[in-house]
Amino acid sequence: MPVRTAGVCCSGTACGEDGCVGLGRIAAGSTSLRSPSRMTPHPMCSMVLPPHMHNSDPFYCSPFSNSYFSRSLPVPRRHTQYFGQPDYRIYELNKRLQQRTEESDNLWWDAFANEFFEDDASLTLAFCLEDGPKRYTIGRTLIPRYFRSIFEGGVTELYYNMKHPKESFHNTSISLDCDCTMITHHGKPLFTKVCTEGRLVLEFTYDDLMRIKSWLFTVRTHRELIPRSVVGMHSQQDPSMLEQLSKNITRQGITNSTLNYLRLCVILEPMQELMSRHKAYALSPRDCLKTTLFQKWQRMVAPPGKRGTSFIALKD
Repeated sequence: MPVRTAGVCCSGTACGEDGCVGLGRIAAGSTSLRSPSRMTPHPMCSMVLPPHMHNSDPFYCSPFSNSYFSRSLPVPRRHTQYFGQPDYRIYELNKRLQQRTEESDNLWWDAFANEFFEDDASLTLAFCLEDGPKRYTIGRTLIPRYFRSIFEGGVTELYYNMKHPKESFHNTSISLDCDCTMITHHGKPLFTKVCTEGRLVLEFTYDDLMRIKSWLFTVRTHRELIPRSVVGMHSQQDPSMLEQLSKNITRQGITNSTLNYLRLCVILEPMQELMSRHKAYALSPRDCLKTTLFQKWQRMVAPPGKRGTSFIALKD
């Protein structure tokens, strides 16, 4: 005889279409259901619980439909606890990057950076090109545009694969040091998988959000992989394609669009303080520059115990 399945009510009873049905005790491996015709709905099913009976939890969202909780929705979600799991934050970062679409605009990238990076975070890339070693450091304001530039260079997928992570705990931060491979998939001109290997050193805040304070990725080497089927197909159609396929499409695993953006950041990064001051105080560019230089001079000449930030707008 088929038995209709039933959900479990808040009071520990089974809720079917005919009302709440009490579950019988389990004996000898079988479960018996008492007849719904003999049972009345459990009084707890129609009872509206006052707010103080929910453990005084402001994040509690009641499954019951009543006027009190209808007025209080939407209820904010708790922040996920990441204590002691910095590698899981990188997993979450990879997962968020997979949710990117072609329609993702500046607001999406700003939300991405706000979720994973502190307001005063910095991102540093170090690698060696044909003309010597390079090292670029950008601040929090320019980080969203950096990740976006990777996809603008023809990348369709980006994720980070960590190996042998080593964690160290400090008073206010957690450090993560590991070997890391940045893997990017390129769709043009042909499908290519680029593996950029190096060392990744991260510093996280020691709180419930565990956002990144500093990001340092030092590139050692990179490999560009093309499927054998693609090589065979194009070599049969045009033998000269082999020479073209042998050329790298990145420089040390970094696309030209990202490399150009990093070079532009050398100019933009020192101007961030001027632009933020212009936006906050509505000063002219000339006054912003004078105020910034004056405050830097004040910090240089002030005694060590009295060095503070003074927001003074200089006027002619």
